[in-house]
Amino acid sequence: MDNPIRHPLAYARKVNDLSQNELAHLLDRAARKRGLRSGADKTTISRYERWLQRPNRETQLLMADAEVFDVPVAHVDRYGWPDWLPGSEIPLPLGSGYTVQVLRDAQKAAMDRRTFMTYSAAALAGLGAQWVSIEPDHLDSALSGRTTADHELIDWLEDTSRKLTGLPTEQRQHTIKMMDAHLETVTDLIEGGRHTGASTKRLHGLAASLSTTCGWYRFDQGRHYAAGKLWTAALHSSHAAGDRDFGAGVLSDFAYQSNWLGQPNVSVDQLGHAITGTNHPTARSLLFLRRARAYAALGERSLCYRDLSEAETALSAQPVDPAPNWCSWMSPADLAVDSGQCLLDLGQLDDAAAKMREGLSLLPKARDKTRGIFLTYQARGLLQSRQIEHALAVTQEALELAHRIGAERCVAQVRELAPAFKPYRKVTGVDEFIEKLRAA
Repeated sequence: MDNPIRHPLAYARKVNDLSQNELAHLLDRAARKRGLRSGADKTTISRYERWLQRPNRETQLLMADAEVFDVPVAHVDRYGWPDWLPGSEIPLPLGSGYTVQVLRDAQKAAMDRRTFMTYSAAALAGLGAQWVSIEPDHLDSALSGRTTADHELIDWLEDTSRKLTGLPTEQRQHTIKMMDAHLETVTDLIEGGRHTGASTKRLHGLAASLSTTCGWYRFDQGRHYAAGKLWTAALHSSHAAGDRDFGAGVLSDFAYQSNWLGQPNVSVDQLGHAITGTNHPTARSLLFLRRARAYAALGERSLCYRDLSEAETALSAQPVDPAPNWCSWMSPADLAVDSGQCLLDLGQLDDAAAKMREGLSLLPKARDKTRGIFLTYQARGLLQSRQIEHALAVTQEALELAHRIGAERCVAQVRELAPAFKPYRKVTGVDEFIEKLRAA
């Protein structure tokens, strides 16, 4: 079995067919052209790729050299380390001619073990900008083939998909193979079936929905590369279906992932594109709320407060039309807890705690994954307020919930709290729980 690649620098080397020694040699040559010494050898590069050391700006500029990775120098400062590094994963342009290819690539990615991989910040920026600037192509004629996708078959596929995605969180972990199979079936029908007009758009819309759901499962398992490929397929499919609202939701998913991975600047860019693409108040509330989270992570206090206000105003509106499916779950509970997380990032511990308590009290039982994430937010706030016993109880609840619903992402989020507990080992139960987290 192949070893997973766990750093973008290792992947950039692989794409360019470079060993660590060869990369060190290129860096040295690029430095000597400028009358400098790179100071990088195989050991240093190994430390970069094991996340043990970060190259200084001068070394990164050498890596961007035309004879090394050939990346515009401006990207080094704009996207930061290691997000500016190159890779072969450049999203295909939106358009009906590429949709099936992107769907097939996404299905292959479900088996890919490059666990660290996501699209680069530059690639995501380009994809979002492209989505904003072009309208879906009109599908002039049906795709030719031997299989007929009639309304009855599409009704059944849509109904089955709704039932699978509507299952309680704890049960959905067991249905992913069925969702994958549905996506493959729909892709087969798009590629080789006879369908016209409304049927074609329905198939593309179903592919978008299934790709999004399958992507979230991979995201919850920490498989960010596969999630990104599936969400790209969802963006292509929603584009082919002419569903601008759904496309905005996909950009929002990319933004959520970027924020989760510590790239709030990328999240801000993607959400700016998404906000321009939807008018429904519930959708706009979610997008503004997620951007507020990114601004809070960046320490942009006034921009965060502005977006929180926009999110609250939008959610309180009384729209005539129902919310798009991708954001129909958005509720006052989400607004309260994520507002609390923003306040926590900005150092307002008491107000943050009150908001989180409010949100958790409003959250329905069916949304256990969200509850687990919210509990971890609450535990982090309690730790910062030095309410150790309460933090311990909440963290234990979050860990048990994460294990029960099979969400590795939530387990990892809880595990990240271990260092904050270490100064309080003398508190009853803390030492045992740290060991439990280590084994989780």
